[in-house]
Amino acid sequence: MADPYRSCAVCRFMRSLAFSAIGGGLAGYGALGLGLERSSAIIAAFFGALAAVVWISRKRNADRD
Repeated sequence: MADPYRSCAVCRFMRSLAFSAIGGGLAGYGALGLGLERSSAIIAAFFGALAAVVWISRKRNADRD
C-alpha cells in the first residue's frame, strides 16, 4: 500500500525548495568559478534552480507511470 503522506503538498513544496537551493548553488558558484560576473552568476543560479526542480519532478512522475 502506498504511503498517503509521500506526495502531500507540503512535502512537494519542501522538496522543491531543497532542490532549487542545490541547483541554484551549483549553477551560481559554477558560473563564478568560470569567471562570469556576479549578475550573470545570479541569472545562472536562477536557471540552475529551475532546471533542478523540473528534473526532479519529471523523474518522480516517470516513476509513477
